[in-house]
Amino acid sequence: MKQFTAIDVHCHFNHGTQHDSPNRGILSPCDLEFLRQERARMSVVKTGMCSFASLLSTEDIVVENSYLAEIAKTQDWLLQWVVVDPRQKQTFSQARELLKNKNVLGIKVHSHSVCHNYTFHDYADEIFAFANELKTVVLMHPEENPDNMLKTALLTDKYPDMKLILAHLGSTEWVDAICAPHSGNIYTDTSGSASTQNNILEYAVEKVGAKKILFGTDSYSCAFQLGRVVFADITEEDKKLILSENAKSIFKRCF
Repeated sequence: MKQFTAIDVHCHFNHGTQHDSPNRGILSPCDLEFLRQERARMSVVKTGMCSFASLLSTEDIVVENSYLAEIAKTQDWLLQWVVVDPRQKQTFSQARELLKNKNVLGIKVHSHSVCHNYTFHDYADEIFAFANELKTVVLMHPEENPDNMLKTALLTDKYPDMKLILAHLGSTEWVDAICAPHSGNIYTDTSGSASTQNNILEYAVEKVGAKKILFGTDSYSCAFQLGRVVFADITEEDKKLILSENAKSIFKRCF
């Protein structure tokens, strides 16, 4: 089997805080050392991270962003997503400073009801305007109602200097959202379990092209996620684009 080099743009980790993801012991380790070793075995050379604690609670977002920024200084395989909560203005000012670091990919928003628990559309203009000003990338957990993805996608036409990654490619709604805006600044990633559907990746490549898709794991088994792309019924060139070349192009400042 051909060996591919990959860049994981979407991953999370636990580090022993009260807001970690549920600990299921040996079945689902996601501490940094485990993730580092797992990726080294599979030639995943860079991984975009934010902590589970920064997503699953609103209490310590600033502290968690700062913690990862310090860790990333000594770990050349780590890239950072700065988590922003639009109700906490300090997170915007923190993101503005951390985005000066070469190893920061952009900003992460997670409005989901079991996480930060707000309606994204109430703050979409504020978030996108901020990203547009800084010419950065927003990684967004899709809203619980997939129909809202289309509304979000169309809004990005107002902000052509930003890019939006709708995470967790999972159905035709993701593909429709990528196609909707005229500015062409929307992407998706393969992270999570939804990409296991038999033809979703192949369908997306056919409809929007491999250049709109990035590799991500969301801390699910890296081998499992990598295999989904490596063995997909798409061309070798498409696999290279998804696994690493698109990330290098979109996040030029980090490479």
